[in-house]
Amino acid sequence: MIRVIVETPFKGATPEEQDANIEYARACAHDCIVNHQEAPFLSHLLYTQKGILDDAIQGERQLGIDAGLVWGTVAEATIVYTDRGVSQGMQYGILNAINANRPIFYRSLGHK
Repeated sequence: MIRVIVETPFKGATPEEQDANIEYARACAHDCIVNHQEAPFLSHLLYTQKGILDDAIQGERQLGIDAGLVWGTVAEATIVYTDRGVSQGMQYGILNAINANRPIFYRSLGHK
């Protein structure tokens, strides 16, 4: 297995959209592990859990993004799942991967 940073949208315009983004991110993690034999890291699923960081507070949101990108220093690739679009946070992660010369692979699960 290789270590990968996974980029999927998190923030949603509505609570329902955010819930759908979380379910999508979980499906992407499953895809990495089962179909690609990768060890994925999805900081937006970890750091946004209750009691860790509050994504609604911009400073905490940025800390979570930055903490997740630190893991990129040991990741061997960045995987970008595109079914639900590419968010601003994902663009930040893609730019980080480019600056770190980390390979980027784009994938689709074929659903939204």
